[in-house]
Amino acid sequence: MIGYPPDQLRKEVAYIAYFFHWQPDEILSMDHHSRLEWVKEIADINQRMSV
Repeated sequence: MIGYPPDQLRKEVAYIAYFFHWQPDEILSMDHHSRLEWVKEIADINQRMSV
């Protein structure tokens, strides 16, 4: 496989867009590492909110 798995990329974009209301183009312009940091941050926020 070459490149980033399209299904995983789509899930990351949908996750960030849903919670932060950012446009998909804005999210897609991020590098992989930055996108994963935002995914983790959203997950952490959700975890804290559910306690």
